Amino acid sequence: MGLPHPTDVIAHRPPFLFVDEVVALEPGVSAAGMWRLTGEEWFFGGHFPDRPTLPGVLMCEAIAQIGAIAVLTDERFAGKLPLFGGLDRARFRRQVVPGDQLRLEVELGRMSARAGKGSGRALLAGAVACSCDLLFVVVDA
Repeated sequence: MGLPHPTDVIAHRPPFLFVDEVVALEPGVSAAGMWRLTGEEWFFGGHFPDRPTLPGVLMCEAIAQIGAIAVLTDERFAGKLPLFGGLDRARFRRQVVPGDQLRLEVELGRMSARAGKGSGRALLAGAVACSCDLLFVVVDA
């Protein structure tokens, strides 16, 4: 069985879909994906006009989106919607600019029927650009 397209799993759509491709998936356990930044994204025009830089908070959102794919492909959570409940230990270590490709990785931790935790990172050429811990709640879609 092949890997799903992100829009087959999560409700996000452009311009707020940041996962271009799922490259690894173990439902309910972990997922990895790619985000390819072209420079045409809406946020680069204002962040910053003379030095386009990916906002760190959007890297955290991208990590959360690949995490949502790991959650929603677990049959226990099919048809649900994972929402941010918290974000801890966010660290930004590399500047990300147009033309860069980020590998997004998440490992899920403790999960119950209504909430869970995950730990993720965004890698730029194998180096950590961003890392964070996620807390999410699961609601009916």
